[in-house]
Parts: sequence; structure tokens; C-alpha cells
Amino acid sequence: MLDERDRKLLSLLQQNADLPVGELAERIHLSVSACSRRIQRLEESGHILRRVALLDRTTMGVPTTVFALIRTAHHSEEWMEDFRKAIRDVPEIVEVHRLTGNYDYILKIVLPRVEHYDVIYKALVRRIALFDVSASISMEVMKAGEAIPVDYAR
Repeated sequence: MLDERDRKLLSLLQQNADLPVGELAERIHLSVSACSRRIQRLEESGHILRRVALLDRTTMGVPTTVFALIRTAHHSEEWMEDFRKAIRDVPEIVEVHRLTGNYDYILKIVLPRVEHYDVIYKALVRRIALFDVSASISMEVMKAGEAIPVDYAR
């Protein structure tokens, strides 16, 4: 069971996983060793999956975001596994969700420019049969972030 210090620690680590343990300990009013043990426990319990570096997309040359909505006529386990394989090898496809409603999947694709979407589209349809693909270009990021709420964790 997580307590308020665990939640605060998780929140701080989501903002900046590079914060020194001493600074984290000070912010949550614990000793360095107690804070370090909490971090280790949160990693072992699966609350912290991994620590990563977030890259600046503009500096990395992929400032454009396209969301592709996909409908398929296939819903078998075999087709879904083929779909997973098809998207796994395309680094520009950074996120994929299976949906309820009118579309089956939504893909978040990061690109150097909008014209590059056609390259990704052609690569995808060569690998897997799709019924319908509809793409939308993101004009502006209104809210973005990797941090998730910590209040619901147990």
C-alpha cells in the first residue's frame, strides 16, 4: 500500500528522474537511506517500470504528429499478431491503441514533415491488410506530458 510520501516521490520522479536521492529525500522529509529504500521498493513492486530520457522532438528532427485512425475487417488473434509485428518495426509509430467505436485502432506517428506520412502509410499497407485508414495532422499540442496521476495507486 502506498502512502503520501510514496505518491510525492513518484510525482517528483515523473517530473525529473535525475533528481539526486538527497534532494528527493529532503523534499519528502526522509533520510537519504530511507528514500533510497522507497525508490527500490517502488521499482520492485512495479510502480516504477523504468527511467528514460525524453528527447526534444524538434531537435531530433520529428516535429510533426499525425494520428492515423484504422478500421479493419479482420479481428482474429492471428491478424492482431500480424498487426503487432507490422507496427513494431516502424519507429515513427510511437503509440498505438485498440479502440471501441467506429475505428479499431489509433496510431500516433511522429515525422520530420507531413509529406513523410505517405512513406509510413505505404510501408504499413504493404505489411498488413487494412479496410480504412484516415489520418489527421496535429496542428498544435494543447497538453502533453508523460506524467500520470499518482492518487489512484495502491
